Amino acid sequence: TLDSANRVTNPLPPSPVRVGSGSRREAGLLLKPVAPSLGLLGMEAVLEQVEQLPALLAVSRSTLVRDWDSLTLDRALEWARYFQHLHDRFRTRPRLREALGRRLRRGQPSPLLSFPDLGRCPQLVGLALLENRALPPAACRRLIHGLLQPPCAEHGPSPGSLALLARRKAASRLLALPCCPPRVPVGMEPQVQTEAQLLLKRLQEEGQEAEPAGEGTKRLCWLSGVLEQLSQPRAFEVAAAALLLLMQGSGAEQAGGRGLERSSRGENRASATDEYVAGLLLSWVLENLERFSAFCLFLPGSLLASLAGHYSQLGRPYLDLLTVWGSHLLYDPFQGRWVKSCLDKGELSWEELRERFNCLCEGSALLRGQTQAALKLLKAQDGDFEVCGLSVWTDLLMEVEEYLRKEANVNV
Repeated sequence: TLDSANRVTNPLPPSPVRVGSGSRREAGLLLKPVAPSLGLLGMEAVLEQVEQLPALLAVSRSTLVRDWDSLTLDRALEWARYFQHLHDRFRTRPRLREALGRRLRRGQPSPLLSFPDLGRCPQLVGLALLENRALPPAACRRLIHGLLQPPCAEHGPSPGSLALLARRKAASRLLALPCCPPRVPVGMEPQVQTEAQLLLKRLQEEGQEAEPAGEGTKRLCWLSGVLEQLSQPRAFEVAAAALLLLMQGSGAEQAGGRGLERSSRGENRASATDEYVAGLLLSWVLENLERFSAFCLFLPGSLLASLAGHYSQLGRPYLDLLTVWGSHLLYDPFQGRWVKSCLDKGELSWEELRERFNCLCEGSALLRGQTQAALKLLKAQDGDFEVCGLSVWTDLLMEVEEYLRKEANVNV
């Protein structure tokens, strides 16, 4: 009820934030009185306050902070802690949580902010101010002291809060790396793993929130915007690493840095969240054929085979893409081998294609059976030849079967 919601939001929030002598329109929202009225107006007042969060972040990133003194800075951080308080109070109340999320998204062109961001407000505001060179030195020192020693800390500094701020700062640096030339990754590098963990953490938090109609598309747009800030090879590495972490069952624990034991209900919720996150990542990979082709060209066959064996949404499109690439190979009788029909075209050579099919057959029994069945069908459709050099599918099937025989003999 509204009365119970009003009781939950006590004590009253801090005084309005001063934004210095500037009169920018976006700062005007923060000059409104924010104490909730009594009776039925209380919850509406809270919703209006939540709607001010984008303005608080905008002011924190603007040149208006050059007029801030220590008192103004304290009030801005107090606002951030108040928003975090709202998150902690409402996160177990689905209807109120959904209402706050809807109000927070109002007027935003894309879902840059959502309900989980209320819980991160001290870190979001702190990071925005730390990166703002217009913040006066005295206020900056006050900010650092406030982040290291929050006023409500009872037993010294809060390492969790500081660690989270450090991770957000690292994310802003890592996800803004300059473009680099394509290269073949050898395993998962620590830097790529860190980026993937940060991305998973954010997506998992979003997945735990009740999803209003149409939000899935908006969140996919947000994911696209984040990954497209990276160079294409780097984006592919991060997306694949995130899928691999989810596949290994370590995505949630590693991304969150928590070792909490989960109840059966908690495990089911986490599993549903991981499926949601994996679906978003796979949608980004598969929604564009050109992107999917580049994704499969860049990543090694062993990694793609592992992902295809676990994610059924990826296995069939990957086999179809290999089929397209194989159909473009031509047999050169002078060289006695299959060659690309166009050397400049971004496709696989005969040797690379053979290695990709071998990797697929090294996977699970199901994936191996699907791969061999696909090759046998293609061979039959292409004339069912038994002689080398007439059909690329005959030759590939013979190579794969020979490879499997050798592997079987080695394992005996």
